[in-house]
Amino acid sequence: MRIDKFLWAVRLFKTRTEAAEACRLGRVRIGEDMAKAAKEIREGDILHVNRHGVTLSFKVLQLLSNRVGAAKVPGYVSDVTAPEEKEKLALQRAPSFERRDPRTGRPTKRERREIDRFKSVDERE
Repeated sequence: MRIDKFLWAVRLFKTRTEAAEACRLGRVRIGEDMAKAAKEIREGDILHVNRHGVTLSFKVLQLLSNRVGAAKVPGYVSDVTAPEEKEKLALQRAPSFERRDPRTGRPTKRERREIDRFKSVDERE
């Protein structure tokens, strides 16, 4: 099975074109080798996909012919990503802004000053 089709079928990419583009840009590896979109994969291969600066690793458990639902994906690939990479991913997903109650609107000038004072104390430490 072609690697671009497999990556699309197990929902690592939204479209097959995106999967092929990632292969072309060198963001997909099979083991230690760069993978072109037409590269054939086998059961047991380890795939490394670099997305947004994080290298995700997956072991191919079983090949498939069509795209499957998200609930069935674990039957075809297992996540073998290193814990350090998962930490990087968690940091990227963490919100970098203050959360406010959605019904309160934007902060007032006074609230903004308090927020800035609070942030400047954190940065000095």
